[in-house]
Amino acid sequence: MYKILLLIPFLFLVSCTGKPDGVAPVHGFDAERYLGTWYEIARLDHSFERGLNNVTAEYSLKDNGDIRVINKGYSKEDQEWEIAEGTAKFVENENLGHLKVSFFGPFYGSYIVFKLDQENYDYAFVSGPDTSYLWLLARTPDLAPSIIEDFVQTSKNLGFNTDNLIFVEHD
Repeated sequence: MYKILLLIPFLFLVSCTGKPDGVAPVHGFDAERYLGTWYEIARLDHSFERGLNNVTAEYSLKDNGDIRVINKGYSKEDQEWEIAEGTAKFVENENLGHLKVSFFGPFYGSYIVFKLDQENYDYAFVSGPDTSYLWLLARTPDLAPSIIEDFVQTSKNLGFNTDNLIFVEHD
């Protein structure tokens, strides 16, 4: 019994695929249409992206059906590009916008598409496992102010601290 209790914290660290309260992944998600380049328009701050601008995420299909994720951002302070490659897998099924992403071996975190322009796949509202992770992604580096306003209001209503959003420069 003692050994089982020791494993419980490790299991939580290995795969954190939960969802923030009230955040529901979109239904009718189409991975093929989601593939390609996305520009980060806004985010909540985290150490792995701190100080980065010109941030993009590139999604492509791997031979085994998983999704390759390449995140890229430019650090003005270091005068260099930072690139991270990871893998995404569906948590439940391929029609639900709930994936788990790993950049570090067996450690996965939730990637929840909770709002999506399902007609053109032009923008996506994305959350992590809790309200400290939030992104607005778009197919172009500029997005209509009405969509940004919708993102901020929707996210605020779901409990995200939108006062701390960082709006990413793309130059």
